[in-house]
Amino acid sequence: MGTGAADGSRGARRWLPWLGLCFWAAGAAAARGADGSEILPDSIPSAPGTLPHFIEEPEDAYIIKSNPIALRCKARPAMQIFFKCNGEWVHQNEHVSEESLDESSGLKVREVFINVTRQQVEDFHGPEDYWCQCVAWSHLGTSKSRKASVRIAYLRKNFEQDPQGREVPIEGMIVLHCRPPEGVPAAEVEWLKNEEPIDSEQDENIDTRADHNLIIRQARLSDSGNYTCMAANIVAKRRSLSATVVVYVDGSWEVWSEWSVCSPECEHLRIRECTAPPPRNGGKFCEGLSQESENCTDGLCILDKKPLHEIKPQSIENASDIALYSGLGAAVVAVAVLVIGVTLYRRSHSDYGVDVIDSSALTGNSLLLNPAMQPDLTVSRTYSGPICLQDPLDKELMTESSLFNPLSDIKVKVQSSFMVSLGVSERAEYHGKNHSGTFPHGNNRGFSTIHPRNKTPYVQNLSSLPTRTELRTTGVFGHLGGRLVMPNTGVSLLIPHGAIPEENSWEIYMSINQGEPSLQSDGSEVLLSPEVTCGPPDMLVTTPFALTIPHCADVSSEHWNIHLKKRTQQGKWEEVMSVEDESTSCYCLLDPFACHVLLDSFGTYALTGEPITDCAVKQLKVAVFGCMSCNSLDYNLRVYCVDNTPCAFQEVVSDERHQGGQLLEEPKLLHFKGNTFSLQISVLDIPPFLWRIKPFTACQEVPFSRVWSSNRQPLHCAFSLERYTPTTTQLSCKICIRQLKGHEQILQVQTSILESERETITFFAQEDSTFPAQTGPKAFKIPYSIRQRICATFDTPNAKGKDWQMLAQKNSINRNLSYFATQSSPSAVILNLWEARHQQDGDLDSLACALEEIGRTHTKLSNITEAQIDDADFNYSRQNGL
Repeated sequence: MGTGAADGSRGARRWLPWLGLCFWAAGAAAARGADGSEILPDSIPSAPGTLPHFIEEPEDAYIIKSNPIALRCKARPAMQIFFKCNGEWVHQNEHVSEESLDESSGLKVREVFINVTRQQVEDFHGPEDYWCQCVAWSHLGTSKSRKASVRIAYLRKNFEQDPQGREVPIEGMIVLHCRPPEGVPAAEVEWLKNEEPIDSEQDENIDTRADHNLIIRQARLSDSGNYTCMAANIVAKRRSLSATVVVYVDGSWEVWSEWSVCSPECEHLRIRECTAPPPRNGGKFCEGLSQESENCTDGLCILDKKPLHEIKPQSIENASDIALYSGLGAAVVAVAVLVIGVTLYRRSHSDYGVDVIDSSALTGNSLLLNPAMQPDLTVSRTYSGPICLQDPLDKELMTESSLFNPLSDIKVKVQSSFMVSLGVSERAEYHGKNHSGTFPHGNNRGFSTIHPRNKTPYVQNLSSLPTRTELRTTGVFGHLGGRLVMPNTGVSLLIPHGAIPEENSWEIYMSINQGEPSLQSDGSEVLLSPEVTCGPPDMLVTTPFALTIPHCADVSSEHWNIHLKKRTQQGKWEEVMSVEDESTSCYCLLDPFACHVLLDSFGTYALTGEPITDCAVKQLKVAVFGCMSCNSLDYNLRVYCVDNTPCAFQEVVSDERHQGGQLLEEPKLLHFKGNTFSLQISVLDIPPFLWRIKPFTACQEVPFSRVWSSNRQPLHCAFSLERYTPTTTQLSCKICIRQLKGHEQILQVQTSILESERETITFFAQEDSTFPAQTGPKAFKIPYSIRQRICATFDTPNAKGKDWQMLAQKNSINRNLSYFATQSSPSAVILNLWEARHQQDGDLDSLACALEEIGRTHTKLSNITEAQIDDADFNYSRQNGL
């Protein structure tokens, strides 16, 4: 349309309300009586001489997702009401009006409303927000309502500032800062403590009104816990990272007791205890001595009936010699007993398995003294450290004290070079006990050497850790079908052509649960895939759609029994089918890394596996990330072992981006057997003159159950390395991840700790950057015209057996063929399955070869030119009225 035509259209739109009033005036003149008096018809909503008064004016509104909003106006008396948006009159056909009678005044009331869509708001580019107002007419004139703004509501995912953990003394002030994500309308903030809402009105000591911050005026012991900032508006809710608050109490000495009576050794003593108050939650232990002694006779004590100062020094020396030789004799006896005991113990436990070889933890000093000395690789040490966690922790927790604290289920095994030289393997096991402390504390506060401070481990409550709810994507699909892809997750949905009736369209969504799995495994059953939801649940399709779900099982019918499960509306999970079963309700095709499912109803689905033998294997993806510590000399390594599904690794990447971590080596695949043996992670070949690792942390061990059933947060172990000098910027070492009596993988770390010199390693493949929603013919690899010819050829039964069953067989579909027999076009469903399996490669050559082998066609699909494809798509579009 030309410029003049457009201006004319806007002009007609601008004068449309006035033309309406002119038509009304002409009708009113024609209705005058013979005596010249005016006869008011029923449709006249006003009395002459009265300006319209607005009873209801349009309110500010927000568009949520793609749902339009309605703006309303109500006035009396009014002949007409029209909306004007952004200075332009809204077309009369877009108004919906109603009339009523105000019984109190006898005046007609007119109510009008219009709909505003998301597209209208997005297409408006003005200096202010999209706005609308009402204009009402009466005999006397016009009245205008207030302007109502219309905005698109949203809430971004990331908080501008997450709360940070604090350690404060009792009665100190606690301030936790929170800046919620940007959103329209602005998000409201709520604070949680240990997952319970905080009500500041019931606790005068807590204030949550100050700019979204949480203020505790005087800290109490009961204020220790995990705090989370929740932000919400009309669109969504967001959850910050949890901040751990520790309220500690420093110990103080009681007053000295009275002096005791004088002992035969001519001394008396007094004591005091650290109980006023005792240290709590990692507070400092009391400083100074807990007991004192002094001579109680002013040097006049009598020993063996002689004054103390007359006793000969030789007698004292003889007594000291006796004590010395007695001590040496006892030490020799103790060593002999220890050697015999350890030898017997090692023989009784000789079938434990081979330990991780690493002698750097305890022989590092000897290497520094004698550079020519090589590490003794015959010495074996296996350490299970305290930081094999199932969720990321603050960098502040990676302190020396936390590295030395054993967890309750950790075994520490040490073989010393001294015992090896004697030909005896020493194996000392230390079983940690459960401790009551649950909060971290730094190691900057000293304690008395008489009463060493209890180094309580920090075990964070996993239920209070920040969790992501879901990944989600949407698209609008119609009769032409299309493909919905969740980038970087391996999850996709194929809507075939014709699955949605003509002239219908649906907004289809797909999401992945990233929180606590709702599917609780029974017995030996394990979750092998993410929980994937597609909807809307009430949508009906005329032909099956294809849902692709990644899994982490090493596929083998001899070792696994794999099931497809669906969550009911009541939240329970029920089995849909076993992958190897015959069924006419759905079809499962299990590929090495994904399962393609043909379904006719939307819902939440997941794959579970029941190992049949100990040879059942889960595929794990192992990766190492690194970042600088708060201490400028320290560098942290975090080694992850997660299920080999793209969505599980994407969760790791998200966590590491938040912590500033960098991928140091391309991730590798580890086959983890269901043989009940644990996983060991070791740091090897650390440059001895440049770096050192803190003692007892070179090797960490993770129990089998935590790896095999790790369906929650990403499992990782952390190692802390320290530079000798700040000039060291290069790090090289090896990470060994292996299962006892199983497989192993080596990650070679060769990196610079400086970001400007570090080489970037990509996380995901290039194909994951495509658009999540593709609609119409372009979403499919096989052109529609070719697809139609294939279906017409192979759907027809053939005496030689060259029909859809042969097509299925040539495409490696050899079981449950009764499912395709129930379909109106078996060939079309087989091709839909082919599209789902080849969405990444689009290997038309393989399909062409299969067709040529059948002998029904000699057309090689890969040779079809782009012009032929475009022409076929154009003809198809023209046939369907597009």
